[in-house]
Amino acid sequence: MTDQADPALLEARDLALAALREITPASSIGAPADYRIEDGGVVSLRFETTLPGYPGWFWTVSLARVPDAEPTVLEVELLPGDGALLAPDWVPWAERLADYQAAQLALTEAAGADADADDDADADDDLDDVDDLDAADFDRDGSPILHAGDVDGVDIDELDEPIDADDDLDDEDDADEDDSEDGLDEDDDADEDDSDEDADEDDSDEDDAEDLDEAAGDDDA
Repeated sequence: MTDQADPALLEARDLALAALREITPASSIGAPADYRIEDGGVVSLRFETTLPGYPGWFWTVSLARVPDAEPTVLEVELLPGDGALLAPDWVPWAERLADYQAAQLALTEAAGADADADDDADADDDLDDVDDLDAADFDRDGSPILHAGDVDGVDIDELDEPIDADDDLDDEDDADEDDSEDGLDEDDDADEDDSDEDADEDDSDEDDAEDLDEAAGDDDA
């Protein structure tokens, strides 16, 4: 690589611009920037670009010349300069997929850890509530007392009404009266049946007496 550029190549700016206009509109070509000396005596002339989205990039035209000949265009391209905005390096799909799966696994584990922490916090809150209770909040068997509205919005205290002893006595008296009336009705029915049977027996005896009288009259005759 030579440290000195061929003056003929440095002066071939018009040739470089003509080559650029063949691949891009003239409006996208900016002012001349600088040049780079490449291997084999090749010189790359650089021009600023006005294309949006390409800050720090340069139109680059590579020129060469053989002895006793005119400069020749070797290559025309848009190349990034120092500090240019570049796309990230290409990563194979297998590696990107592995990174994605690892990230998803980490998120799942983090979500599980948060859920466990919430459960532990709820358990601690329940224990704190139990610690706040005193003996008046428990029955003799140790079970907590349910107050009004504790079960599905039902007021347990309102349902737990005291039993009236007078009402129970009235109900028992009514039941005794019903049983007594039923017993009297059954006795009346039995008496009526007995009376009917006695009447039937009396009628049978009268019929037998009449038959005997008739038989005696026949004998007398």
